Amino acid sequence: MKLTKEILSVLFEDFNNKKALIIGDVMLDAYIWGKVDRISPEAPVPVVTVLKREERLGGAANVGMNIRALGAKAIMCSVVGTDEKGRVLKALMHNNGLDESGIIESPHRPTTTKFRILGNNTQMLRVDEETSQPLEEEIFHELCSRIDRILKTENVDVIIFQDYDKGVITPDLIRFVTEIATELGIPVTVDPKKRNFLSYQNTTLVKPNLAEMKEGLEWPDLSAEKTMLELAAKKLAEKLQASMIMNTLSEKGVFIWWKEDDAEKSVLIDAHRRNIADVSGAGDTVISVASLCLSAGLNPDDVARLANLAGGLVCEEAGVVPVNKQKLWEEAVRILTP
Repeated sequence: MKLTKEILSVLFEDFNNKKALIIGDVMLDAYIWGKVDRISPEAPVPVVTVLKREERLGGAANVGMNIRALGAKAIMCSVVGTDEKGRVLKALMHNNGLDESGIIESPHRPTTTKFRILGNNTQMLRVDEETSQPLEEEIFHELCSRIDRILKTENVDVIIFQDYDKGVITPDLIRFVTEIATELGIPVTVDPKKRNFLSYQNTTLVKPNLAEMKEGLEWPDLSAEKTMLELAAKKLAEKLQASMIMNTLSEKGVFIWWKEDDAEKSVLIDAHRRNIADVSGAGDTVISVASLCLSAGLNPDDVARLANLAGGLVCEEAGVVPVNKQKLWEEAVRILTP
């Protein structure tokens, strides 16, 4: 079925009734914005004169921001530190309408923070404060308990694993969640990273980028050519027993593979020409849009088309920002409908 303006209207309205449970590594994105007009006399580096400072939600919390921007409810499940950055992160979640009932504080971990310094709207430096150690046993069990309670009391439409290899997601957590999801009939989507790449068994949609596919499948010469992508997607789907594999390919667009009536299908979708300002957070937007579209019953190829469009839109903005629903609607009608 071809996308039409009427189908998109129903879809975008349906987003307002959805609930997404987001499990993963939440982060604080801290920005220093400034101007550069000289080089330091101390070292051959630019001097950034500070104009403003800003703190935003990042990592899995940016998925929450995208889900919320699309009109759906975002329920966050993660772990932050008992530090000032953790308090700022929770306050930002609350102020932006995210449900933080699944957020746990740990005295053993710092809150993951990415400090970005931008001069003349160009990122000059990033400094990360983080740990990638797995959760302590007590915190792990508390997180499982929170997730179990939320899934059995809220009518969750889709579960999103947003993995940044910071230790919140482990194979044990994945098994725990997917067993409940299977029991309740809830689709599970995944934005994976290296450490847990082959642990996402029995999930619905897995969305690695090309570099993650190469690393995760130990296939260094994998290219963005459709035949190779089909072979790689089939291999990953077999390993994970996943229903769909979607690859983001940067300037080459998006690829999706799925099974339909025992037949294998795939589509390679070109990227749309954009004035790229910053690719940070584009993957968060892609998995968010794809997850809501999937939970609404959209065809896999149209899921990929809309997610591809959304990922391109956020790259036009500096820094990590969620997708603009109205702009996405307008672009979808203009580009994706007859």
